[in-house]
Amino acid sequence: MMYGVEYRQTQEQKTALSHKMIQSAEILQMDVQELENYVQQQALENPLIDLEELEKGGSGSLYEAGDGAPREADEFMRKLEWLNRTDEQNRIYYSEDYEEAEGRDSWNVSREENSLEDYVLSQLVMQLRTDRDYECMEFLVYSLDSRGYLTDDVEELQQKLGVDEETMGRYLELLQSVEPAGVGAQSLGDCLQIQLKRMQAGGCLDEEDFDALMTLAGSYMELLGKKHFARIAEEMDISMEELLRYYEVIRGLNPIPGNSFSSREEMRYIKPDVTVVKFEDYFEILVNDVNIPHISVNRQYLNMMNEDASGEVLEYLQNKYRQVQWVQRCIEDRTSTLQKVAREMVAVQREFFESPGGKRVPMSLKDIAERLDIHESTVSRTVKNKFLQCAWGIYPMNYFFVKKVAADTAGDGTTPELVRLKIQELIQEENKKKPLSDQKIADLLKESGIEVSRRTVAKYRGEMMIADASGRKNLT
Repeated sequence: MMYGVEYRQTQEQKTALSHKMIQSAEILQMDVQELENYVQQQALENPLIDLEELEKGGSGSLYEAGDGAPREADEFMRKLEWLNRTDEQNRIYYSEDYEEAEGRDSWNVSREENSLEDYVLSQLVMQLRTDRDYECMEFLVYSLDSRGYLTDDVEELQQKLGVDEETMGRYLELLQSVEPAGVGAQSLGDCLQIQLKRMQAGGCLDEEDFDALMTLAGSYMELLGKKHFARIAEEMDISMEELLRYYEVIRGLNPIPGNSFSSREEMRYIKPDVTVVKFEDYFEILVNDVNIPHISVNRQYLNMMNEDASGEVLEYLQNKYRQVQWVQRCIEDRTSTLQKVAREMVAVQREFFESPGGKRVPMSLKDIAERLDIHESTVSRTVKNKFLQCAWGIYPMNYFFVKKVAADTAGDGTTPELVRLKIQELIQEENKKKPLSDQKIADLLKESGIEVSRRTVAKYRGEMMIADASGRKNLT
């Protein structure tokens, strides 16, 4: 009989432990929006939970990625303000329509729940000097198409408004200064150039890169869309590596700033879970938990449990109290684990975060797990459905896990981007009268320490819209 009691107790303990572990894993896997909703739901179900709303404008949890790096408050605030301006206070919509097969970042767009016109005008109202200014700007704003572009002829708009050229220029400058970045553009190139100017103003582009990117956005978008990289590189007199780096920057820009307002039913609202801010010699990593209410224990029920309660009431309160403690611990563990995983991801992918268009290197869940001495499944849950924001945009955290497509001489592997770059370079330097076959390219790659098959070469060549050897042959 005693054996049966002990067995039931053991089973109950195992069941309770299993339930706790499941709850811990579920909380770790939640993104910031899900966690916010979860905490609110817990407060409804557990009378011992009191929620303390955090002050608006808080900075969230901070982790300094540099050893002993000084806290440069002014620079830190400037960078955060820039991130807030360009990403509308870290809030975006995410559209699967613009997600590529490799899972790259979504276009950065606004989250406002009113119309595009109302949202734009709400940002301009304090900058307009007179009622006449407001009427003119309202006319221009309602002339925007569903993409957020101003496609009407500027001279015709000027005549309709009855203003001089200088005033019209001021109106256009104001319109193009609002969020989402790119609104008021007259073409795709213009839209991208507006965003590039903001990146440069935020200190994210040097003069040389800025000039090249402005030229690329203004004159080469059609060729870029067709991936005619060799021709563009030749005409711009830049290397293929530079061009592909610039291409990655262009890919991170938002070509349709009005998209979230015109197609909201197809979008889902997300917030980045982690923000990475670059300083001169280190990175600051912020976990976005400022909107998650802080859980505390209701003092009235706590006093009742300690002084007045007995029997079933006491057991009920003690059980609810243990639940509060466990949820608090799970949330703290989630924050700590997310910080650590993000820190190691940034350390491995440092080149990506150092400059626009920086390359990713091969990185697996196992790599991060080994660096932290945790299980791969923990890393997987930590990054699942979560997003990371940096100066170049907002990316799914899974984006930074890049598989090896070939072995290199160091045995570390290489990425699809690097293989494409090498193929581009070999084709660019080939004898045009005797172009390289796919097998020959594979052989040359092997000689340089990158081992891929002929079929892989053909696949990547096709993706880059490069003809095969016979199609590249120049008989003249």
